[in-house]
Amino acid sequence: MKHSTRRILTSHVGSLIRPQALQAHLRAKAAASGYDAQAHADCLRESVAGVVGEQAKVGIDVVSDGEYGKAISWSQYALERLSGFERRRLPADAADPFARGADRVRFPEFYAELDEIDARPAGGAGGRLKFDSVCVAPIKYTGQAALKRDIDNFKAALGKVKVEEAFMPVAAPASVIPDRRNEYYKTDEELVFAIAEAMREEYRTIVDAGFLLQIDDARAAVSFDRMVPPTSLAGYRKWLGLHQDLLNHALSGIPEDRVRYHVCWGSWPGPHTTDVPIEDIADLILKVRAGAYALEMANPRHEHEWRLWERVKLPQGRLILPGVISHATNIVEHPELVAERIVRLAKLVGRENVIASTDCGFAQGPFHRRVHPSIQWAKLEALVAGAKLATKALWGASSKGKPAKRKSAKRESAKRQTVRRAAARK
Repeated sequence: MKHSTRRILTSHVGSLIRPQALQAHLRAKAAASGYDAQAHADCLRESVAGVVGEQAKVGIDVVSDGEYGKAISWSQYALERLSGFERRRLPADAADPFARGADRVRFPEFYAELDEIDARPAGGAGGRLKFDSVCVAPIKYTGQAALKRDIDNFKAALGKVKVEEAFMPVAAPASVIPDRRNEYYKTDEELVFAIAEAMREEYRTIVDAGFLLQIDDARAAVSFDRMVPPTSLAGYRKWLGLHQDLLNHALSGIPEDRVRYHVCWGSWPGPHTTDVPIEDIADLILKVRAGAYALEMANPRHEHEWRLWERVKLPQGRLILPGVISHATNIVEHPELVAERIVRLAKLVGRENVIASTDCGFAQGPFHRRVHPSIQWAKLEALVAGAKLATKALWGASSKGKPAKRKSAKRESAKRQTVRRAAARK
């Protein structure tokens, strides 16, 4: 994994807004009407090439495939790659399994409006349908063909651009099919262990293909809002510690410097008043065997937490990918603000240990986005521009991040002798 040794590198969290042509194929497949598998495959390949090319054009250094191959969402996609689960569509008037938490209790009127927006027909900005995902049989990894397709499409796209590195995002065991129900295993711990064992194949295959592996784990932090109360902070930390152990188990054998670990407080544009402070879980985040940690730092509920790194030491050789661009607002950040966010963190953890990123993905699935597509790209442009300003601030005179050349001691000594001789002649 590359560090920012000569300039501030740029990346993002991975999921990007899908083009309408790709959405159309997914709608036809879901409706079982007019679906053409070959046309879909061709469109997916072309769409991945397009989004990789656009990232390179904007100036993003460490790029993803946009997660275009995931047909459900960043976490629910595992339903198509794991055996053992049954997806049961819920009645329209059934309670949404995602719609719970302390923040919702405090702001019920706001969330009623937000849920109404999210309930729009699929294909718009919302379109979330209600499903119950139930484990009814042994869990095994069955997504080899889909994963190979995604890897092949990504490699083909990367062959046409010049970037520093490439990564593929996947869900952590804790975040795979969140709010799943267990009707097969004796305990939920056994269920999560089975998920971790199965997901190891996906993790290792991505790294073996030459990509960085990004582990997405929104559920790690979001679960606090859903557990406390009635559970205590200690009880929540025990739950999270178990899942971090299972994640490390799933990552065993994979070099740490090939892994990025992404933690966020959920993508939804809500108040977030009951989020767990990062200082309460920082030790558990750093417990994950990863070479880099992607953390929200543009979210106004968490932006102040950059000061944590005044007290917490980043482990040797590891990176932070701070979110310096928000995914949840259509306001495009000014590059000077982006630079300010980068520089203040870099001065604490070392400029070489910072890669500028986004708070979260711009799309949570094929039909669910947080900003307009044109604004997504404007935000990434601001990210790149801000990184260039930060580079100037952190490396000095060179705008390309190359340290200004120092005159050699020998040349300096010769110059001083010349000055002294000239003074003596006078």
